[in-house]
Amino acid sequence: MSATRDDTVWTIADAGEHVAAVVAHPDDESFGCGSLLAMASAIGAHVTVICATRGESGERRPDPTTDAWPLGLLREAELCQAAVVLGVDDVVILDYVDSGFAGPTPNGALVATPLTDLADDLAWRLGALEPDVVVTLDASDGHRDHRHVRDALSIAVGRLARPVRLVHSCLAQSLMREWVDVMRRTAPDRDYLALEQLGRPDDDLTAVDTSSVLAVRERAIACHLSQSSPFDDLPADLRRRFLTVDHVVEFQQVRS
Repeated sequence: MSATRDDTVWTIADAGEHVAAVVAHPDDESFGCGSLLAMASAIGAHVTVICATRGESGERRPDPTTDAWPLGLLREAELCQAAVVLGVDDVVILDYVDSGFAGPTPNGALVATPLTDLADDLAWRLGALEPDVVVTLDASDGHRDHRHVRDALSIAVGRLARPVRLVHSCLAQSLMREWVDVMRRTAPDRDYLALEQLGRPDDDLTAVDTSSVLAVRERAIACHLSQSSPFDDLPADLRRRFLTVDHVVEFQQVRS
């Protein structure tokens, strides 16, 4: 993989490169690829987060201090706080509507946006940024918005005038099997548990040691007070394995 530094350290970018993380919801940048972004920032890369929605269809964790806030506004603020923690330089929030995990889609829903239209929008924005690396979630958690962003982004990067490295931040199938076992005991009503398969086969993935930014990742996750993180209530060992090793697939020189 092109971003290998030595036998033990891997980051998605070199010092001076520009990383654009394209995600669907506030918290995806922290819950999903936060360690990758923190490591890129720490090594001296410029990091931009493009978030397609304000996450207004998410399930809200009660908080008397912020219960009166519109959820989308609250989650936008949480994203900006987490971005500061991760070392992100710029945050761009688009005006698509959070589709929710399942069920009828609201007006303007991200997942209802034609794939080519979303790809056009992302290609225009990425063309202006001229990133060297684009990272997104691989959607192996089954969320339809994550899948829509992933698929549109695959089209968008192929339209860019200069080649980029496209990185998927992935969920390892082996870890997700353990996660499912825990969730079935502690939160059996989660929508994700209805899916037949979660995660991506381990043999497809490159494991990245992200333990050096564990404390940063934990602080970024904690910024999203309105949301329950997927790591809540996990046994300490399993939580640490999720948060100290990231799994990626990199597609090099992606262009049409």
